[in-house]
Amino acid sequence: MNCLMKAWNAHENELRAWLRRRLGSQTDAEDMLQDLFLKAMRQDQRFCQLDNARAWLFQVARNALADRLRLSREQVALPEDLASDSEEPVAIASMAACLPRALSELNEEDRDALSHCDLEGMKQKDYANQKNISLPAVKSRVQRARRRLRAHLTEACQVRFDEAGKVCCFEPRSKKSN
Repeated sequence: MNCLMKAWNAHENELRAWLRRRLGSQTDAEDMLQDLFLKAMRQDQRFCQLDNARAWLFQVARNALADRLRLSREQVALPEDLASDSEEPVAIASMAACLPRALSELNEEDRDALSHCDLEGMKQKDYANQKNISLPAVKSRVQRARRRLRAHLTEACQVRFDEAGKVCCFEPRSKKSN
């Protein structure tokens, strides 16, 4: 803690002045300064291992200031009758009926990667650990599987995309079609 007090005593006045200029209030600057001191104390011995305590203190102060300003930003309520583009969600929602079937027609490796990483939300790093393969290999596998699924959906469900690359419509295939 001695290193914390030494660094704090060396930079406290500079931090106070910097915060006061940015917040425009002595009281707000003092409050934020207290919060900053508590964050530094929570670092315990890690604070003593910092290469540049001043840089750390100012970085934490900048982040806290940004958070405070972001939270205090005035927000405007949107009217309830705000127009929305309802066509895209309808196309995507109705296409959802085709997705499980198209996914089941992919090879096992593609289906497994997409099911875990995209549908179940598993982090690719965790998937790599589970399968005992490298993270770059998983990233490539998932990207290739997504491309193959898109191509398969385009063909099997006759999915069409607009100029922006978004799904605009599709025609579901009959159950007997392959």
